[in-house]
Amino acid sequence: MKHLIAPSLLSADFSELKKEIEMVNHSQADWFHIDVMDGVFVPNISFGFPVLKYIHKYAEKPLDVHLMIIEPDRYLQRFKETGAHVITVHYEACTHLHRTLQVIKNLGCKAGVSLNPHTPISVLEDIIAEIDVVLIMAVNPGYGGQKFIQRSYEKIKTLNKLIKNRNSDAIIEVDGGVTLDNARPLIDAGVDVLVAGNTVFGSENPEDTIRKLKEV
Repeated sequence: MKHLIAPSLLSADFSELKKEIEMVNHSQADWFHIDVMDGVFVPNISFGFPVLKYIHKYAEKPLDVHLMIIEPDRYLQRFKETGAHVITVHYEACTHLHRTLQVIKNLGCKAGVSLNPHTPISVLEDIIAEIDVVLIMAVNPGYGGQKFIQRSYEKIKTLNKLIKNRNSDAIIEVDGGVTLDNARPLIDAGVDVLVAGNTVFGSENPEDTIRKLKEV
C-alpha cells in the first residue's frame, strides 16, 4: 500500500482550528490524527469530546483517534459516536487487551494498539492477528516537538517481521519526531502511516509539507 499521512491536530493553531481542519481537507493527507490525553496516563491534557465532535463536523477524512488515557474501555462508545474511524489504545493501559480490541471492532471501528518507547514488540506476539493498526511511539507520549528516538527503526523492523510471520493484516503507524528527513527511512523500515505534527503545522506551507511527505 502507498503510505498514508496523518497530520496531528495536537500541533494545530487552536485559535484557527476550523481553518486548520479545512487545510487538511484540501491537502493530500489521508487521516486526521487526534491525540486524546487525560493528564494521568501522560503528563498532559488535550482534546475532550466537545472538541472531537467539532472536528468531526468539519473533517472530510477519517479520524484516527489515539487514546493516551487510563481505562479507555469506559469511553470507547463515546469516541465512536463522536466520529472515530480508528481507535487506538495503549498496551500499557489495557488489562484485558483482547477484550478491548473486540469492543472497538464491534463498534465498527479499526482497532489499534500503541506501544510506548520502552515496551518491546514481543508483547504483541499473541494478539497481532487481532490488531488493525500498531502505533509505534518514537517519542515518550504526552508532548509534541520531541526528538525522534533512533531505536524506533529496529522496533519497526521487528514489528514488520512479526506481522509477516503471523500473516497479520495489521499496518504500522509511527508517531513522534517524524520529519521530511526521516520519512523515507521510516517507510523503508516498514511504516505505512506517518503521523506528523510540528513538521506540518510548524512549516511555512503546511499543505505543501503534507504533499512532500506523501511523495517521499
